[in-house]
Order: sequence, then C-alpha cells, then structure tokens
Amino acid sequence: MSIFTHVTVGTNDLQKARDFYDKVLGALGQKRLADLEDNGSIWGQDAPSFFVLKPANGAPASVGNGVTVSFEAPDRAAIDAFHAAALANGGTDEGAPGPRGWAPNAYAAYARDLDGNKLAAYCFKPAW
Repeated sequence: MSIFTHVTVGTNDLQKARDFYDKVLGALGQKRLADLEDNGSIWGQDAPSFFVLKPANGAPASVGNGVTVSFEAPDRAAIDAFHAAALANGGTDEGAPGPRGWAPNAYAAYARDLDGNKLAAYCFKPAW
C-alpha cells in the first residue's frame, strides 16, 4: 500500500510546466493522463500520481523550502535521462546523477523545475 495518493506542485505558467513535465517525466516512463482545463495537468503511469496546478486561491505559486518531490526510476539510465531532460528544458541542476551513500544501491539526480520546485529521481537497483 502506498502512503500517498498523489503529490501536487504549483505553477505560474501552466503551458510551460506541461511542456517541461511531458519531457522530464516521460524520461521516467510517466505520461500526462489528463488536463484540468486551464487549471492544471496530471501525470502517472496507470493512475494519477503527480499534479501540476495553478493555486486555487489565485495567489502566485511558490516553492516550499526543504520540499523535494522524488520520483521512482526504473533504472539508472532513466535517472540520467530525467536529469538531462530537466536541464535541456529550462530546469536547473540541484545534484548530478550519481550514487547516494545513504542507502544501498541508491542512485539519484536532482533538478528544479521552471517554477523552482525541487525534483529528484531515485533508483535502488544494483548497477549491474
């Protein structure tokens, strides 16, 4: 059983966010499942799991200090592709792909999206 039903981040430019996440999450095998008119979009594999929305209160979207949204990757190559796609589509580097010493076989990369949300992709499978 999963602990979350979904994760949501805010955006101030929905079309740019859609373009960014189509490419970045596509590198992890995710696809856009639905558009919520002019308010947001939803990505996942079989079920909705990641939402990008304009804030419902009408205020500008802002990032949470210390907040990271981390996606599961099928393998290390997908993490490399995730990071490359983020940088190629206007995201910024927050940690290059590579091993992370806090867990066995942990391999990850970090980036920020166009609105400054911190993203990560992780794989815990052995390199072989």
